[in-house]
Amino acid sequence: MKSIQTDKAPKAIGPYVQGNIVNGLLFASGQVPLCPETGEVVGTTIEEQAEQVLKNIAAILEEVGSDFDHVVKTTCFLKNMNDFSTFNEVYARAFTNQLPARSAVEVARLPKDVLIEIEIIAAVNE
Repeated sequence: MKSIQTDKAPKAIGPYVQGNIVNGLLFASGQVPLCPETGEVVGTTIEEQAEQVLKNIAAILEEVGSDFDHVVKTTCFLKNMNDFSTFNEVYARAFTNQLPARSAVEVARLPKDVLIEIEIIAAVNE
């Protein structure tokens, strides 16, 4: 197992890593809309927060030489399912060619009271 760490995505705020690679798959920890440089929440709307989450995911994918076309599965946690269609519009801009399998669930609360968290599993070249 190989652990991943990039300064282009937020540092872990607990006892975990940004991601681990095992057998050609990246298992990335859930990303919330934190600025990598400051650790502060970015944005107040679902659009702004989803865009930052996807930037953070892109940075982790870039660190391992992968991209959104190699994401196999996402799990999306939304504070309010009423934001689903708006979130989908932002999400669709990242996943344009190869669509991953996906789960989306509404949750009562997320770290730092953000509106969204996304975790991914992606194929990588080891």
